[in-house]
Amino acid sequence: MPTPSTSTLQLDLRGLRCPLPLLRLKMQLAQLPAGSRVLALSSDPGSAQDIPRFLAQAGHELLAMSCQDEVWSFDLRKRLS
Repeated sequence: MPTPSTSTLQLDLRGLRCPLPLLRLKMQLAQLPAGSRVLALSSDPGSAQDIPRFLAQAGHELLAMSCQDEVWSFDLRKRLS
C-alpha cells in the first residue's frame, strides 16, 4: 500500500456496475492511511455522480475528475483525519 507521501494507488473499477464501484472505493479508502492518493477508474456512468458526492460527504478531496472513452477517472486524496 502506498504511503501518503510516496505514490498514488490505482484502483481499476471498470466493468463493475452500480453500486460496486463506490463500495469498492469505500473499502479501499478504509484501509489506506490519511492523506493517501488514489486514482480510481470506472466505466459505470453513475460513478460520475456517486463518487464525487460520497467524497464530499466523507471529507475526502476530489483533486480532478475526467471522462475519456466512456471511462471516468477520479484523482482523490483521503481526508487527513
